Amino acid sequence: MKTPDQMNPQELAEASAAAMWNDDSASQRLGMTLERIAPGEAVLSMTVTDQMTNGHGMCHGGYMFTLADSAFAFACNSYNQRVVAQHCAVTYLNPVMTGARLTAHAREVSRRGRSGIYDVRLSDEDGTVVAEFRGHSRVIKGTHLGED
Repeated sequence: MKTPDQMNPQELAEASAAAMWNDDSASQRLGMTLERIAPGEAVLSMTVTDQMTNGHGMCHGGYMFTLADSAFAFACNSYNQRVVAQHCAVTYLNPVMTGARLTAHAREVSRRGRSGIYDVRLSDEDGTVVAEFRGHSRVIKGTHLGED
């Protein structure tokens, strides 16, 4: 097995994501799927269930935020550094109904020192953008692959 310093950037992103996914019970229990991972990028998807609806019969914004936040987390943790959210904001653009399959595509905008900025676009299965999310990240102590 390769050590982290022997891995290319894609292998490092995949290994970091696998390590994170094993401990991410929130994303798993909500039925999220990690569709794609690359350095500074992640795509996660989730189907909206009846349990995720609000009083208007639409997907509760908190679930949309959680999907975007999970994609953000996998994108900014793709370098084998432990990274947490420092600040996040979301703008909801279109309603989402039960049964919709949402996809969150996170991409790195900036990464310098211990700080990063990531944009996440949430869309439904028709490609309609339903929300835009921006997350600011902060590197903390530790790594995912155990050479701390």
